Amino acid sequence: MHYVHLGRSGVRVSRLCLGTMNFGPQTSETDSFAIMDQALERGINFFDSANVYGWKVGEGVTEQIVGRWLSQGGGRREKIVLATKVYGRMGDWPNQSRLSALHIKRACEESLRRLQTDHLDLYQMHHIDRECPWEEIWQAMEQLCREGKVLYVGSSNFAGWHIAQAQEMAKSRHFLGLISEQSLFNLLERTVELEVIPACQAYGIGIIPWSPLARGLLGGALSTHTTGRRADEDVRKDIETHRAKLEAYEQFCKTVNATPATVALAWLLHQPAVTAPIIGPRTMEQLTTALPALELTLTPDSLKTLDTIFPGPGGAAPEAYAW
Repeated sequence: MHYVHLGRSGVRVSRLCLGTMNFGPQTSETDSFAIMDQALERGINFFDSANVYGWKVGEGVTEQIVGRWLSQGGGRREKIVLATKVYGRMGDWPNQSRLSALHIKRACEESLRRLQTDHLDLYQMHHIDRECPWEEIWQAMEQLCREGKVLYVGSSNFAGWHIAQAQEMAKSRHFLGLISEQSLFNLLERTVELEVIPACQAYGIGIIPWSPLARGLLGGALSTHTTGRRADEDVRKDIETHRAKLEAYEQFCKTVNATPATVALAWLLHQPAVTAPIIGPRTMEQLTTALPALELTLTPDSLKTLDTIFPGPGGAAPEAYAW
C-alpha cells in the first residue's frame, strides 16, 4: 500500500479510503467486520463514516457498527485514520442538524460515544450551512481541537467559494482550517474540476472523491445485473442515457486489460489533486476487486482517450492555450 499526506497536513493515509455507508443498511455487521479486517490487513488505514449513515434518524447505525469493530482492540483504533461527518438531521428538534456550535458539539460527543473512541482524526462538515457564520463554525471546531476530541477538520460537498471563504476565515483566526474536501468526482461527473479542485490545490486541501464508479455506471454496467445498485430502475435509465460513452469506455478497458471499475479508480488516482477515492463495498468481493487500481498505470495516451470519451467540463485542455 502506498501512503500520501492528506492535503497539506502531516498525517498520511492510504490511496484508497474505506467508505462505510453500506454497513448496516446493505451489509450485515458480521460481513462489515470482515470487510474492515480485510481492508486493514491490505493496508487501508483511512476509514470514512457519517453520523447519518444507517438512515435511521438519530441512531447512527453505521457508526455503532464501526465502534463495535474498534472495541475488539488488536490495535484497530491506533492503526486507522478515523473520519466521520456532521450536518445531517439527528432528531426532530431545531438544533439537531446543520452546523451551529451547539449542534457541532453535541454531534461530536454522540459520534465519539457510538464509535467508542476518545477522538476523531478527521471531522468533516457534510454540507455547507449558509445560515451559520464561519466565526461560529470555526469557534466550535477550534474548541473541539483544544479539547483533543478532533484533530483535523474537513468539508464535503462544498463549492469553491465556500472553501475560499472557510480558509480565509480560518487564516484570520490562526487556525489550520480544512485539510480535505470530499466531493462527487468521477469520469462522468467532473464539474469539480472547474472551481473546487483549483481552490483545493491553492489552499493545500486533499480531494477525497465519493461515488468513484458513478453509482456503478463505470463498474461494468452494460452487463446484465439482477441485484445490487446497477439493477435499480433509475440506474438502468442512466445507463441508457450514457450508453454510447459506456460502450466506448468498456471497449477501451479491454485494450488495457483491466476491468471498468479498476480503470475508473485508477483514473482518479492519476489526478494530481486526489488523495484517496472512497470505495464503499457492500461485499468482500467489491473490496478485493478495487485493489488492483493501485497497480494500474495509465499512459498519457490512455488518459487522453478517457478525456475524449468523458470530456471534462472546462473545455480544451490547458496546453491548448500555450501560445
